[in-house]
Amino acid sequence: MVVTIAMFIAFARGRMAVEIISLLTIAVIAVGLYFFPLPGDAPTQGLQLAFSGFGHYALITICALMIMGRGLVVTGALDPAARLLERVFKFNGQIGLLLSLCAALLLSMAVNDTPVLVLLLPIFVQLAARGGLPASKTLIPLNAAVLIGGMATTIGTSTNILVVSIARDLGMRSLSVFHFTPIVMVAALVALPYLWLVAPRMLGDNTVAQIHVKRRFHTRLRVTEGSTLNGRELAEIIPRLPNEIEFHEPPLGLLKPQQRLAMSGPHDALEEAIRFLRGEAAPGWVLDRIRQQSQDSSSDVMVVEMTVTGDSRLINRTLPTSGIADLYGVAVIGIHRPERLLGGQDQYSAGGDLRIAEGDVLLVMGAPEDLEAFARGDSLLQLEGARELPRRSKAVLAGVIMLGTVGLASVGLLPIAISALAGAILMFVTGCVKFDRVGRALSAKVIVLVAASIAVGRIIDDSGAADWLGHLMAYGLQYLSPAAVLAVIMLFVTLLTNFASNATAATVGTPIAFSIAQRLGLPPEPLVLAVLFGCNLCYATPIAYQTNMLIMAEGSYEFKDYIRTGVPLVLIMVAVLSITLVMTYHL
Repeated sequence: MVVTIAMFIAFARGRMAVEIISLLTIAVIAVGLYFFPLPGDAPTQGLQLAFSGFGHYALITICALMIMGRGLVVTGALDPAARLLERVFKFNGQIGLLLSLCAALLLSMAVNDTPVLVLLLPIFVQLAARGGLPASKTLIPLNAAVLIGGMATTIGTSTNILVVSIARDLGMRSLSVFHFTPIVMVAALVALPYLWLVAPRMLGDNTVAQIHVKRRFHTRLRVTEGSTLNGRELAEIIPRLPNEIEFHEPPLGLLKPQQRLAMSGPHDALEEAIRFLRGEAAPGWVLDRIRQQSQDSSSDVMVVEMTVTGDSRLINRTLPTSGIADLYGVAVIGIHRPERLLGGQDQYSAGGDLRIAEGDVLLVMGAPEDLEAFARGDSLLQLEGARELPRRSKAVLAGVIMLGTVGLASVGLLPIAISALAGAILMFVTGCVKFDRVGRALSAKVIVLVAASIAVGRIIDDSGAADWLGHLMAYGLQYLSPAAVLAVIMLFVTLLTNFASNATAATVGTPIAFSIAQRLGLPPEPLVLAVLFGCNLCYATPIAYQTNMLIMAEGSYEFKDYIRTGVPLVLIMVAVLSITLVMTYHL
């Protein structure tokens, strides 16, 4: 108990990194149990307990889910869903968030919490990258909505099934799937306004203001036979493009193949516009060559920003006369000119192409080795922020793997740990995720935090601390009213589930609730439901449930973010659920 409280205080103060606190916790447990082993245990068994988290199925599951999420992102499989949500959020961000919370809550009533969040997490990360609400303001509310929905049915989470099974073995009647759904829905109606309107304002903004996002790149887009622009007027297409896109001297009338349009916009907006318009911002043959080379060599296509230095041969040349595509096999898809260099007709050639000047930033696409050769050969300075283009040819495959993984876990054919591990392996085998890039998918902070939380949960259980607390509580409850008894049981189980595990809270709390009901002459069902609800109120710490840890890295969350938003939500849910249980069972 001392170790658990010390870890909690260290996390809450936030003066040390989460990784350091987690590793220190594991070290204290390992050394303590080596010199002072539990009764009947050898010193080496204490070491096994302390380090068991690193090989625990929960950690393997979380890592596998992170890898699959990475596969969905790098293949662009989630782009259609992200674009649809983006339109809703652009229409009204608050309505978009409310609909997302409701959808997450309803979906998790039938599907296990973890698969639901695994599906939604990458979509909201993509949405944040496309200019929607920051991930840090949406992921904790979204996760809480998923957990509330999972609480509403007996099949919503494995913990619910465990509590109901233990209670049935103790003599309580069986509960139907939707037996207590109305009680949870009442609490959800009270909690949703908090998650929708209050919680996002309590969370910081983790959006990183990057310099390259602010740059506007100029390009000349060529209309092709298969282009969206072919045979249509530009005016009817513009409303469907990102707001940041501007056309310079737009032509009138119907557009024809080989026409070139001068346009500009930030990197992401330009990329989205080119994708939608299906035009060419560079010679078609070099774009085809880059794609074919990527497929043949299984290498990624990169988009890099490069600054033109004073020694470059490109100065005063235009893109058509530079020979870049012929010499290096890369495609320059845009040029950014700093404000101080703008102005003057001599900047353009007779054909309307921009002459390259010292200080310009080129947006270049190609294979990594070709990009390096271009930067080296033409005296360019490669800037930070290089990124991979989505491997769209693998998008459907990545989506099928993810849906198959979620489906197998949802219907109970396979445990989530097995299906997630199989899905991660398939992502590697099929090339959706490159094995040498797997480090980008995993978070060291989450890995050591999961390992530490598993070790703490085991020692709370194995040392008898949870049992001792439960028996101590049972002596004091005989003096309280039924409503207070329900609230205290729920708070006790909530405390266990936020610091130990759902399984520990369920296995310890259910028999205690049954025993208290017999001692006080109360029906066991409402007290068992108080345990079930308490096991699901795991919002206050990141170590309480694996979905809490899944969102930690993507939302750039700290321990105090969970406390700040989770504790009020726990109190709201305990109050409403206790009152509703008292009214439902006429206590």
